[in-house]
Amino acid sequence: MKIGYARVSSKDQDLSLQRKALTEAGCTKIYEDKVSGTQSSREGLKLALEVLREGDTLVVWKLDRLGRSARHLITLVNELEQQSCHFVSLTDNINTGTTAGRFFFHVMASLAQMERELIVERTKAGLEAARLQGRVGGRKRQMTDSKIESAKRLLTDGIPPKEVAENLGVSVPTLYRWIPASSRM
Repeated sequence: MKIGYARVSSKDQDLSLQRKALTEAGCTKIYEDKVSGTQSSREGLKLALEVLREGDTLVVWKLDRLGRSARHLITLVNELEQQSCHFVSLTDNINTGTTAGRFFFHVMASLAQMERELIVERTKAGLEAARLQGRVGGRKRQMTDSKIESAKRLLTDGIPPKEVAENLGVSVPTLYRWIPASSRM
């Protein structure tokens, strides 16, 4: 029996392409997750693995749908082999039912992990380059320099912090973050 497993990384992504491919590949049951591949707790995968019996095959649309780290992928496939089950990745043309397929799986698992690590490296390098150019990520500052000066004047004049914050369109904690109590005296 062929058991399918489909996964997307976020709730707004669609599983229909994977579902269709798994159905066409002859999967009688398909289990799904909408969670990052880096998460170790995936209910759909857990159920798929529990349903597998000797001689069954776990089928995924693409290798990275099963997991991101080579260690995790290899561990899963080794567990399948111990249960006398096979693994098939449709788009990667991997079938661990053959010697060449097992070898190819290990090569592809290593490449999938390398790809993930390269993405992380490029992201970090891009953020660092942006920082060096003076760009900072995150939300825009609520308290501009002019708001800080106005707030200091109003607080010095005896206006309560709550009124000052409302006047400037910020929360009291934001006001306190930019003008600590020690600097208002």
